[in-house]
Amino acid sequence: MIVIEKAILHILDFNSGLTVYSDVELEPADSIQTFLLKHLERSWGSQDAKPGTFYEDSAFKKQLAAYVGGELSFVDFSKQIGKTLEDAYVHAEEMVSADVIVADVRIDDVRQLVVFKSNSHIGYTHQVTQTEGGIRNEIINHYSIMPNLTQKIDEFAFIQPETGALLVQSKKYTIDGNAIFVLPEMLLECTLTPSPKEAMKNLSKTAAKVAEAYGQDAVAVEAAVKNYVTENMQASDELNLAAAGGEIFPENPAMQKDFDDAIRDAGFTEPVKMDQEATLKKVSRHKLRTDTGIDLSIPTDYFDNTEFVEFHNNEDGTLSITLKHISNIVNRN
Repeated sequence: MIVIEKAILHILDFNSGLTVYSDVELEPADSIQTFLLKHLERSWGSQDAKPGTFYEDSAFKKQLAAYVGGELSFVDFSKQIGKTLEDAYVHAEEMVSADVIVADVRIDDVRQLVVFKSNSHIGYTHQVTQTEGGIRNEIINHYSIMPNLTQKIDEFAFIQPETGALLVQSKKYTIDGNAIFVLPEMLLECTLTPSPKEAMKNLSKTAAKVAEAYGQDAVAVEAAVKNYVTENMQASDELNLAAAGGEIFPENPAMQKDFDDAIRDAGFTEPVKMDQEATLKKVSRHKLRTDTGIDLSIPTDYFDNTEFVEFHNNEDGTLSITLKHISNIVNRN
């Protein structure tokens, strides 16, 4: 459950050269509440977001402590956030106008400070013009469109004041010739660890590369990857990529070593915190497409079970797939 305690909007309009900092909080009701709740829910559940840890000398960490301790008002604290972002983005080559929303919320009874940075999108709207011949309705570009309820916030940060735990999604900008992730590097001043999505992507990608190097069946290896993830997620909310090699390639120490080296080089030395429900759903089915244009979606639990699915290597080098014990087939649109 999400409860919005405070929220405020600041406007960084680099197109007009005008920034507008609000002196009054948003009233989280009606359409404003709907907008905020939907984007809070979507962002909080993002598999792209990365956990983070403050640097010991983080200026933001000190400002946060001042706000939580009552030394700094919510409005003033939010303005400091907006000013830091303005100072950073005004020097970026990819300078884009944006709306900055700061909110103090509770998610499942845990306090979170939230920073949303939403780039302005170009949209279309109507315009009524009075002409000599009468009223003319026109279609014009509008350059300050916020994301609708089905779209994602471009960048965000969730900060848990009590523990300092961070969850960040950020984009890279070019500032003074350097590629910089503004939210973690210039605002929060923190380190980030890989996201759940990165963990899954690297696990599959690394296993596939090792399989290819040793001439192994990539489909079977991907099935082994999904089985490893499924078994781990059923027992824990952490995925240890460094321990996956022995499970995916149990009979080949050389492949295990190559896999372990690649995972370590990619920076996955510690277990990655995952969303158990979302991850289990992602690996619940194994999707295949043949070169003859046939698509198959097989439950991961059945993939290695020859009672239901069996793969055959034919003498002519082709492959056959046998589906067994089918009592009914239903058309799916």
